[in-house]
Amino acid sequence: MEEDAVPARFENLTAETLALADAVGAELAGAAPLGVAYSGGVDSALLLALAVRSLGAGDVVALLGVSPSLARSERARAHETAAFIGARVVEIETHEGENPDYVKNGADRCFFCKDELFRRISDEVVAAHGLAAVAYGENADDARRPDRPGAQAATNHRVLRPLSVAGLTKQQVREVARALELPVADKPAAPCLASRIPHGEQVTPEKLRQVERAEEVLRALGFSDGRVRHHGDIARIELPTAELARATADGVREELVRGVRAVGFRFVVVDLKGIQSGAFTLPLVEVGHRG
Repeated sequence: MEEDAVPARFENLTAETLALADAVGAELAGAAPLGVAYSGGVDSALLLALAVRSLGAGDVVALLGVSPSLARSERARAHETAAFIGARVVEIETHEGENPDYVKNGADRCFFCKDELFRRISDEVVAAHGLAAVAYGENADDARRPDRPGAQAATNHRVLRPLSVAGLTKQQVREVARALELPVADKPAAPCLASRIPHGEQVTPEKLRQVERAEEVLRALGFSDGRVRHHGDIARIELPTAELARATADGVREELVRGVRAVGFRFVVVDLKGIQSGAFTLPLVEVGHRG
């Protein structure tokens, strides 16, 4: 990839999307060298690309947290996307699984995960790379959601949130990402594997690996997206609603059951409601807000 490949794409932005990109760039002024807490999803990838545009590739580093809650396929794709952008990646091994507050899996689990990541960045990476600031990819829609306890960890560690401060919604994030031809512009959301385990049930490496392998079965069968919720012996599969019927088609159904049972589940069910973002956390925090 040539060094000017990403900036050149900005020539194709509309006036509206260019204004959004410039707004994010304004939020990053004076933040170099910058570390971007990077997962490889569309939000953090766009933030990484805009940071490279505003600050230069030499003053930006993608900080990828690695633990059993990150699927191997997501890790590999994150590296591919960063290479496309032209940004270097530093992997940070995180150990949230050693924190009892994370393992017990309350509605605030994400706080302890993000706190672990930002703490390790502060302790191990900021000085080593001379970082002036760290930013993460919260968008304006996420900032309004009550099921994002990780946002408090970002506040505690003074992590910047340029996308949400600039007012970019999820739709606008995708619009700018498409204009830049980022390979993850239309990538479905991919929350960490721990989000597949109901709150109150412990997060263990074994469960995370079981979920990861079951979701690999979905991808191998050609489903465009999918999540496997871990209910002990039961795998509750969420798919895009347009693909629900295919899961019960002859041939596919048998392969789906066989593959998911092979990773350790006894029963395989398909949730007719389809994919549900925040399926475990939202009901709990919404009750708290109403109370």
